[in-house]
Formats: sequence, C-alpha cells, structure tokens
Amino acid sequence: MLEGTTALVTGSTSGIGLGVAEALAGQGANIVLNGFGDPAEIEGLRAGLAERHGVRVMHSAADMAEPNAIDLMIREAKDELGPVDILVNNAGIQHVAPVDEFPPEKWDKIIDINLNHAFYTIHHALPDMRAKGWGRIINIASAHGLVASAGKAAYVAAKHGMVGLTKVTALDTAGSGVTCNAICPGWVLTPLVQKQVDSRAASEGIPVEQAKRELLAEKQPGGEFVTPEQIGAYAVFLCSDAARTITGAQIQIDGGWTAQ
Repeated sequence: MLEGTTALVTGSTSGIGLGVAEALAGQGANIVLNGFGDPAEIEGLRAGLAERHGVRVMHSAADMAEPNAIDLMIREAKDELGPVDILVNNAGIQHVAPVDEFPPEKWDKIIDINLNHAFYTIHHALPDMRAKGWGRIINIASAHGLVASAGKAAYVAAKHGMVGLTKVTALDTAGSGVTCNAICPGWVLTPLVQKQVDSRAASEGIPVEQAKRELLAEKQPGGEFVTPEQIGAYAVFLCSDAARTITGAQIQIDGGWTAQ
C-alpha cells in the first residue's frame, strides 16, 4: 500500500515509535528511524526491519531538542530515501513533580522534545508534501493531550499543544492532499511508562505487577495496556485512501480513559 514512500518516525528505536515503524515498513514504506541507544542494537533494529520487509531503512541520531539537527535529519532523509511522505512525531520524555516543585530545566526539555520538535519536523517536511500533493502527518499525542493528571505539568501542556498544532496544521493543509491527525494513546507499556511503574512499586513497597494493575485501574477502564502494534495499525489506516478525508482528528486509543 505504501511502496515507494518514505516514512520518518521520531523516537522510534523503542516503544510506540518502533511499533509504528514496523507497521509502516510492513506496508512497503522506506523508514527513517530516529533515537538514541546502543549503536550495535540500533544497527540490529535497522537491519532487521529492512530484511523483514524488503524496504530501505536508515537511522538518524538527531536530537529532537535541537532545531538545526531536525533540519539536517529531514535533508539527510531526502538525500538517502527521498522526500518525507509520512511524518510520525512520536519522540517524548517525562518528568513527574508538583508544578511548584517542577524543575524549570525539565520543563524546557520536555516542551522542546515533546512539542517543539513536532513543529520543526512539520515545518521542514511539509513543502515537499505540498509539492507532491500527498502527505500524512501523524502526531502521537496522548490521553494527556485531552485530560490532565497531577504532577505532569510539562507533559500535559506539551501534549495539549500537540493536539492544537494538529488542528492548525490540518486547517493550513486542507485541500492539499496532506492530512494531519493526532493519535491519543492511554497507558502503553513503553520504557517511559515502565519507569513510572517501577517508581510506584518502589515508593509503595509493592510488587511491580501490582503496580501495573493499580496504574491501569486508576485511569483505563479496559484494564489492559494499549500496544505499540495497535497504534501502528491505526497509523497505517491513517495513511490509507480510506482516511483521506480524516484530518484534524484526535483519535483516542485509551481503553475508555477519556470517556469518563
């Protein structure tokens, strides 16, 4: 379905991003992986993705907190694989603290990586999409882009901002063949969430499995984690012809979290 396209997925060396990259590669898209990690492990991910799906895969270690690095990443992707047709903004970090105790440097970093990077990638990738008359921009927001939780000032602000950016981008590209949508997952057992589970287990002196159950029970009535594979499948749908008139949407994949 996506043969000959180039898909850039930020924050894709693990978790949701890797699941989305796998799903898009499975449909024939060439992939730009992005993220930090052990070089040998990342090369294994890159080579495995290419071999499984018969697509071309490159990796960029661009820091999503650095606008110039983002510009360079988009240009390098174009040189190696062709202009970016599918842009998935997924990179994110987290810090939890009451707003009056929230370290300002943590606020700045989270806003840079979780929100600002999406503006810069869209800014640099969109001209080629417009020129082609086709493009798909998918912002991985969060249930926290629609509702709030205590202690997550920067993350919630960034994800709400990403939903707003999605809406404006959809309006700015209306009728161009480019769409922009936000996927808003609930709890997904990524490394980011696993850290929160482990922290909860340690602070309350409970087993990790109990901490997982309690975390889900507080927010997600469905009682199970969303999977990267489910999010990847929805990203594929948003790239399909069936979704060509879906733009500016906020799609909840959250086990009923935001229905409450």
